[in-house]
Amino acid sequence: MKKLVGITVGWLMAFLLLGISPLWAQEEAGNYFTITGVVKNKDNKRKLENVNVSVPGTNIGTVTNADGVFSLKIKDTETIQGLEVSHIGYLNSQVSLKENKDISDLTIWMLPAPNLLSEIVIFGNNARVLVEEAIKKIPVNYSPDKSLLTAFYRETVQKRRRYISVSEAVIDVAKTAYSDRDPSNDKVQIQKGRRLLSQKTSDTLAVKVVGGPTLSIYLDVVKNGDALLSPENLNYYDFQIEEPVNLDNRMQYVVSFRPRVSLMYALFYGKLYIDFEKLAFTRAEFSLDMQNRVKAVEAILHKKPLGLRFRPQEVSYLVTYKEQNGKTYLNYIRNEIRFKCDWKRRLFSSGYTVFSEMVVTDRKNDFAAIPNKKAFKEKQVFYDMVDVYWNEDFWKAYNIIEPTESLEHAVSKLKKQSR
Repeated sequence: MKKLVGITVGWLMAFLLLGISPLWAQEEAGNYFTITGVVKNKDNKRKLENVNVSVPGTNIGTVTNADGVFSLKIKDTETIQGLEVSHIGYLNSQVSLKENKDISDLTIWMLPAPNLLSEIVIFGNNARVLVEEAIKKIPVNYSPDKSLLTAFYRETVQKRRRYISVSEAVIDVAKTAYSDRDPSNDKVQIQKGRRLLSQKTSDTLAVKVVGGPTLSIYLDVVKNGDALLSPENLNYYDFQIEEPVNLDNRMQYVVSFRPRVSLMYALFYGKLYIDFEKLAFTRAEFSLDMQNRVKAVEAILHKKPLGLRFRPQEVSYLVTYKEQNGKTYLNYIRNEIRFKCDWKRRLFSSGYTVFSEMVVTDRKNDFAAIPNKKAFKEKQVFYDMVDVYWNEDFWKAYNIIEPTESLEHAVSKLKKQSR
């Protein structure tokens, strides 16, 4: 539990952020074609965020952004028949593609799944027993082999509604088998990344996330036995079974949890989603308990300038998994931290939002180990490890989470400032 709480946010003065050498890996080459589109609710035409978009028969995938938009880059050597989209509370949708060529402005409609509560048999009406049984099945339901995940990671900082920092990268995540729930041998390596920082004098407070890409290790609550899902940690919470939902055309138990004890450090509240047939964890939504502000500050604050007052407002996490060929794999992670800062003797405070997300875009089992000297360290700052570089074709054949219109606009302004 302490390892999970220990994923921290810190900040330094902006002038300390300069002069850091970036990490780079060999760039992927080859021809590819691109498929872009938007995913919407068919009933109300609303654009859907965080929808899984994948290519059946491959490990290629991404998620939609907050505008419901996605983009997939596929090697021209791949022969694909279509796309599959899935989202919690909706029926899966398949899209047929007749030719392997660039397709833009594709619109995919999703139907809300019917309420099948009457078809679900509650697991003995004992929520904790259900969670315990799902934990026992982790070695069966998840990868028994080591795997290398290719993922896209993005980190943004907003002052009020204005972006003051954007950094992103394609990363490799080497994971050992899920039969061993110890993540100490899992590693992260940056393949390629870039960053931008506001040059405005009013943005002298620079927020930096410590250990950002290692979220893929420590927030993988199924793999990380020291996180939420350990026998010891279960004793700290009360569990309750909620109304089930549909995910990937499969019914899911929903188990909510809240702290039942008070400890020296902050706990969480949230929901766990468990596949009805396999008893595999498919989704975890949880937030830091803010009832004790001192404990909350200790959980997320790494470093601050003298005289700055820090007031956390919200710390939330989302971790999702996806089944493929009978096994369940890590798919997407999101972390949002909202807080206010003000200097002593000043009347007004400023609100900040730190947002980070990671999506797995590919996966393979045959790979060379990540050397220790190239591995991203838990206490390193991601922003410091990438360089300022924003040409139009920066990502080439890599799959990413498409930026929203508001983020694209912010990036254009930050690029002009940095010239």
